[in-house]
Amino acid sequence: MKELCYTFLSDGSSDKALMSVLTWLLQVNQVECAIQSQWADLRRLREPPKTLSLRIIKSLELYPCDLLFVHRDSQREPREKRVTEIQEALKEALQLSVKVPPTVCVIPIRMQEAWLLFDKVALRKAAGNPYGHQSLELPDIHKLEQLPDPKDILHELICKASGLTGRRLKQFSSDKVNGCIHRLAELINDFSPLRALSAFQALETEIKEVIEIQSWCFESEDN
Repeated sequence: MKELCYTFLSDGSSDKALMSVLTWLLQVNQVECAIQSQWADLRRLREPPKTLSLRIIKSLELYPCDLLFVHRDSQREPREKRVTEIQEALKEALQLSVKVPPTVCVIPIRMQEAWLLFDKVALRKAAGNPYGHQSLELPDIHKLEQLPDPKDILHELICKASGLTGRRLKQFSSDKVNGCIHRLAELINDFSPLRALSAFQALETEIKEVIEIQSWCFESEDN
């Protein structure tokens, strides 16, 4: 294989930040070919599909791939329930004779922002103030999955890291924070600290299994 192309179907547009995590996991687990990623943007369709099975079908139609990642935030539901929902949607797609590639469930506990709350240096850079000295109190990484609202915490940290005040801070908070979150994910070079989290461990295990089954590691140039 010269290139591995994956499609990421997420709950919402802000969850695109998880693609940096997925690409990192593929690379550190010995996928040595080029990796091409694409986000399944279904928002602009005239009639966006509403059920998960139809979203999967449309994503594969518009964004064909070698590997499909399907994301659901667990919120307050057990991870197993979200996995079952995804598996049932995949079965429905298969029953409609859709060719479904290997698929991995991406299910952060609570929401994806929890997986970005551990790198102060990257956070300062993402906020546009890399040399700032504001005190940033990041949560204990072992407790990230227990946070009631990691999105609010991340927003507050980015605003604080920006060093802005008054009207400029208010404008930054309303207009630029979401872009900073995507930038933050791109700036993090090492997601290995997240291996302390059960949901991240489950994701990496699934990815390893798919890589092994598909023989995507240590591909020679002749393959």
